[in-house]
Amino acid sequence: METSYQKLVPQTTNKLKVCWHWLIAIAAIALIAWSFTDMDFGGIKASAGQIAGAIFKGIFHPDWHYVYTGDGEDLVSELWETMCIAFLGTFISAIISIPFAFWSAHTKHKRWWSARLGKIFLAIIRSFPEIVLALMFIKAVGPGSAAGVLALGFHSVGMLAKLFSEAIENLEEGANEAVMATGGSKWHIMMFATLPNLLPALISNTLYRFDVSLRSASILGLVGAGGIGYPLIIALQYRQWDRVGIILLGIIVMVVLVDWLSGWIRARLV
Repeated sequence: METSYQKLVPQTTNKLKVCWHWLIAIAAIALIAWSFTDMDFGGIKASAGQIAGAIFKGIFHPDWHYVYTGDGEDLVSELWETMCIAFLGTFISAIISIPFAFWSAHTKHKRWWSARLGKIFLAIIRSFPEIVLALMFIKAVGPGSAAGVLALGFHSVGMLAKLFSEAIENLEEGANEAVMATGGSKWHIMMFATLPNLLPALISNTLYRFDVSLRSASILGLVGAGGIGYPLIIALQYRQWDRVGIILLGIIVMVVLVDWLSGWIRARLV
């Protein structure tokens, strides 16, 4: 009798799991179907094929004269400005993120609500998209690269501090206990145990965030926050498809090179 009951319990549990998975799948499908009901799709325009053909023609026949003209408004100069915006916005925010990461890491506080407040604060920072932040900082400091750096930096603090805090929470306590056993203070524990073990995660997450920020910096210029986005939106408005093509090719080359370089650095340092 007992053996039959022991066999029946796992079977019942498995059936409940299968039913639960089916309920989740049905709810997800219903949610997706409900999302489509509110979409206003008026069909494909008659000129869509002509515009798409012009775009592809511009990409395959780019304006090579725009690559470098020497006046500071060419493709190379704009891509360099975009990379500088992403670099400053990311790596300055990486330094600012470290104290916020320790604040939101629950393993560094005896009171649970202290770390919870830190996580809520970081969530509030991350809730502002870079485009919205760029528009706000343009009103504060004017259009240009400074607004782009501030927008990316502000948003990156929220994201990097979250990643850093998770890395702190996953650290093993052996090194901290060893420093504490030798009579070290909290400052010694942080400098000689926590930060050295945390450094690989800091470098890896910062390089990853720089890769993401580089793509975001290419978009911020659309609203006047500096970088390659501004000449791109001008070329789109005036239907200069050959100019659009060379700008898109330049962005692709820049992203691929930075991705390769960041991967090489991670392989050497992490």
